[in-house]
Amino acid sequence: MSRDQLAELAGLERRSIQRYEGAVRDPRYSDLLLISRALNVTVAQLTEEE
Repeated sequence: MSRDQLAELAGLERRSIQRYEGAVRDPRYSDLLLISRALNVTVAQLTEEE
């Protein structure tokens, strides 16, 4: 999935997704919730480290 697709599905700006991926900025919990819903995973799954 591209950043553009994720941003559209989550209702966020592409720039925000890019900043989160690059660790330039930490996402707010509300944004994590939107992203997790767009990806059909829980916030816990989204934030767990490998």
